[in-house]
Amino acid sequence: MSRTLSESDSKDLLRKYGIPFLPEVLISQTDQLEAAIGGMTGPYAMKLCGRNISHKSERGLVRLGINGVDAVKHACQELLNAARPEDGATGVLVAPMATGLREFIAGVSVDPIFGPTIVFGVGGVLAEAIADVTVRLAPIRRHDAMDMLGSLRSRSILETFRGEPAVDLEALADLLCSLSDAAISIDGLESIDVNPVMIVNGAPVALDALVAFSATEGES
Repeated sequence: MSRTLSESDSKDLLRKYGIPFLPEVLISQTDQLEAAIGGMTGPYAMKLCGRNISHKSERGLVRLGINGVDAVKHACQELLNAARPEDGATGVLVAPMATGLREFIAGVSVDPIFGPTIVFGVGGVLAEAIADVTVRLAPIRRHDAMDMLGSLRSRSILETFRGEPAVDLEALADLLCSLSDAAISIDGLESIDVNPVMIVNGAPVALDALVAFSATEGES
C-alpha cells in the first residue's frame, strides 16, 4: 500500500532538491499565527494540511485572498475545525498569495518497467482543453529539459503573454532537472505531483506538491 506525505512534508523534501516554493508556515494553533506570519505580506492563501488530505479544494479546505490578522485567525480556526480524524491533520499552511495567468503541471511517475519519468505540461483551466503534456525518462539533463519545453504544442504561452513577461526558461528547466534529481535519489518513490507551477513575474513557483511512496518508503 502506498503512502503519501502531507503537503508540508512533501515540500520540505522537495526543497532539498531545489524546487522553488513560496515561503510558508504550518500553524497548528491559532495563538501561534500572528507571530508566525509576521514576516509575510498578505493577502494569504491558507490550506488544511494532513497526511491523508489530497483533494483540498473539493472539500472546501482552501481559503484564498485572506487579509488581516483577525480574518486569518478565523479562517485558520475554520480549517482546523473541518479536519476529520482520518485526515491525519498537522495544521494549516499559510503562504502569501501568488498571482499569474499561466499554470503548468510537473511531476514524476515511476513506471514498473521503465523506471521514473519526468512529466511536464500545461495546467490550470487549459489542462483538459488542450491536453498538452510531454514526458521523458529520468535522469534528464539540461538540454533534455529545454527540449521538453520546446516540444509543447502551446509553447507560445512561454513567451510574453497578456502583459506578463516571457517565462524564464532557464529557471523552468532548473525545476525539471531538480525533479529528475529527486526521481533518481529518493528511495521507494512512487510519484511526485507538483501542481500547479504558476508563472509569477516570469519565474516558475510551485504552489502545491505531493510525494507518494510505494509500500515502504525510504528517503535519501
